Amino acid sequence: MMIFTIILSIVMMVGLFLMLWSAVGFIQNKKFFTSAPKAGQEVIQPKEERFRGQHVVGWLLMILALALLVAPVIFGAYDGIQKEFEFCQFFIRFAVMLLLLKAFDILFFDYYLLCRSDFFPHYYPEVKDIYGPEIFGYNWKSHLLQIVLMLLGAMLAAWICTLIS
Repeated sequence: MMIFTIILSIVMMVGLFLMLWSAVGFIQNKKFFTSAPKAGQEVIQPKEERFRGQHVVGWLLMILALALLVAPVIFGAYDGIQKEFEFCQFFIRFAVMLLLLKAFDILFFDYYLLCRSDFFPHYYPEVKDIYGPEIFGYNWKSHLLQIVLMLLGAMLAAWICTLIS
């Protein structure tokens, strides 16, 4: 059970990364940057397409990313129903999946991509002096709220799956 759950979590992590990459690197619409540090949002300038069809590629990647985020939840539910999981087993599966995704978000996106790498400055050079190690943790309240909502979502999904099975 746990190995399959971890595999599903990794697929979701790939989806989350593709979502970020499609938004930052290809779609490049400021509407996608509402969770970024405010100082960075203020200096980001609209960008010209680097190549013809860039935005189309971005939207196709975004659709793939959404599929990679939703499909593991569906497969996890289906597998649990087939194996006649009880509420606690469903809850543990969904909670592990979502909490691993949140850990990936915090450690890879916030700590590494935002604070340590040149990922964002590569696409938006104007944020080079703004995004650095000192901003890590700027959104800790948001992360805590998301963790609580994820646990509630895991409970709701577990309850729905037990009703179906």
